Order: sequence, then structure tokens, then C-alpha cells
Amino acid sequence: MPMSPLPARFEGDPEPLAIDLHMHSTASDGALSPEALLALCKARGLTHVALTDHDTLAGVPEAAAAAAREGLTLIPGTELSTQWRGHNIHVVGLLPQGVRGPLAEGLAAQAEARERRALKIAERLEKLGLENALARAREQAGSERPLGRPDFARALVAAGLVPDVATAFKKHLGDGKAGDVKSHWPGLSEAVAWIVAAGGVAVLAHPLRHGLTRRKRGLLLDAFREAGGQAAELVSGFQNPDATRDLARQLQERELYASLGSDFHFPGGHLAPGSMSPVPRTATPPVWTHPRLVACVGAL
Repeated sequence: MPMSPLPARFEGDPEPLAIDLHMHSTASDGALSPEALLALCKARGLTHVALTDHDTLAGVPEAAAAAAREGLTLIPGTELSTQWRGHNIHVVGLLPQGVRGPLAEGLAAQAEARERRALKIAERLEKLGLENALARAREQAGSERPLGRPDFARALVAAGLVPDVATAFKKHLGDGKAGDVKSHWPGLSEAVAWIVAAGGVAVLAHPLRHGLTRRKRGLLLDAFREAGGQAAELVSGFQNPDATRDLARQLQERELYASLGSDFHFPGGHLAPGSMSPVPRTATPPVWTHPRLVACVGAL
């Protein structure tokens, strides 16, 4: 296992860290196979990565084999969809021990929920003019894996109903829009419990992306912490530095660890593995210093 040291604290170094703990592959809605993704991570100089496909660890065996060939440290993971106060909240599970206990049943339930959700999204989008929505989304997915909103977004683009994926989410698939179906997801606390029981670290994904006020974001962090959540993504892709520093204060107040991830899905966009805003100097501890992850990531 590579033993490239990771910093034990954030010192405000403007240089990017060689770590990315939130990425997707063709096992869910990413464009690259796990093997191709790990090769890209190696080419970009990363040393420590997590594959966190939506509600599945199906791509982890392939990613683990690729990581061994590339000399990378891989943390198995997944990104669970949950609901909290009417919001679609994602929780990344960093799972050094893999799938254990109730998480296995939870992932099976999530797969079934995704199938039901896809049918509902297709039904709603057909009313908006996307004929044969389910088949079109399946064509975009290119496989029989569970469908996600990005597949429907690409179907909308291919049908000429919107100019790009961003517009598809803004008009039809984003939070509160017709294609935003969240009723099938478990509550936040239930999903966090699955991760913790599996010996993993539960990480609140991209907390700055939900359009919440600072107060409501604090309530979300409180609920997450009370459920047993241990960390949140301090940096997810590119974000305002003042917002990052403010989020760091909120995490420190709640004794939560800080994680980093690009949420990479496909090449050619503004994000790539390891591409994200600098981490400010903060006393908030890095998630890789959590006792459950130290042995997995190697020497600090």
C-alpha cells in the first residue's frame, strides 16, 4: 500500500492535496469505468481516492484492482440518497471494512427505490414532453444499472428539450422541480446508522449546494451529528473561499471532521479528479485522521 503522507491538519497551503474522496464511475452515473477513473487519478497525481457511486459498491472490486496496479490507496465508499425536511440530502459512506451489517440490506432497498423512482421521474417527464422517457434515459445510461437524474438530464438534452444538463436540472430535475422525486429515500438518520454500523465514516456531502440559509445548514449539521454522522465535505469542487471558512467554523463547533471531494462524474467538465478549491487554514481535523480511517490511508 502506498504510504505517501497526508497532512495531519489543514495549514492553508494553496497547493492541492493528492486526495479525492468523492467520485463516480459507470457503476452509477459516471462516464468512466472504475479502471479508467483510477488511471486518470494516477495521471493527475492523486495518491488517496474513494470511489463513491450512488447507492452501490459494485465498482469497488474493479477499482481496487486498478488501484493496486497504479499504486494508489483506495477507500471503498458509496453515496447514499436520503431525505431531510423535504430536501434530497446525500451522505457519503467511507467504508474501510466494506459492506457489513444493515448496510447490505440498505443498499438492496436503495436499488429497489431507484427503480421505483426512475419510473416516477419518467412519468413526470413524459408529461413535460419527453416521449419514452424511461427508454431514452436507459439509452443514455448505456447499461442496466439503476437510473439516476443525470441519465434523464442527458435524455432531455438528446431530445432537444434543453440545451445542456445544467439547464435540465435547473428547469426539470433540480430540488423542488417535477423530476425531483425523493419520497422513496430513507431518512437521513437511518442511512447514517447503516454506515456507522458497517464500521465506516458518514460524511455529509456538499453541504453548501443545497441553497440553505446558514441557520438551516446548521440545523442539518446538528441533525446529522445527532444521528451519528462524523464528517462533512468542507470542500466539494470549487466554491467561495469565505463560504468555505464559514463552513469550517460550523464543522468545528460540532466537532465534525472535514472531507474533500470533487464529485467527479465525467471528463471534459470544469471538474476533474482532485480538482477543487484550496482548503483554508482551520483547526477542523481532516477526515483521514479519523480513527476508523487512519489504518486504511497509511502513514500521516
